[in-house]
Amino acid sequence: MEVDKNKRNFLKYVLGGSLTALAAMIFYPIVEYLKPPKTKSAEVSSVKIGKVNEIPNDSSLMFRFGTKPGILVRTQNGEFRAFEATCTHLDCTVQFKQEMGVIWCACHNGKFDLHGRNISGPPPRPLTPYKVNIQGEDIFVSKI
Repeated sequence: MEVDKNKRNFLKYVLGGSLTALAAMIFYPIVEYLKPPKTKSAEVSSVKIGKVNEIPNDSSLMFRFGTKPGILVRTQNGEFRAFEATCTHLDCTVQFKQEMGVIWCACHNGKFDLHGRNISGPPPRPLTPYKVNIQGEDIFVSKI
């Protein structure tokens, strides 16, 4: 009687394992087929932001640089500065706070000066800067 029970348990494990392997062989290709393919984002080297006269002093403009957000800040004296607009702490999107004169991350109250340097809060490093080029009246931003 004990031998029959052992044989029966052995057959249960073999058949169960075989059915599990069969299910995996059927469903794995289906799942992989349904997942969208991984594509590399197009490499962007320069982006046209707008016109110089459209951005007043002491203001900012959000823009897309490829797949990442960017921020263009025009200081009180009219100088343009651009940065990647993702906080270096947890990749939240930063914004320009005119009344404080800083670039601010709302997630954890991180602050950056207008040169992109972290001045308070948890961000561990400065914002990634972009190069601003003025060509006639057009503003272009490119990687440094």
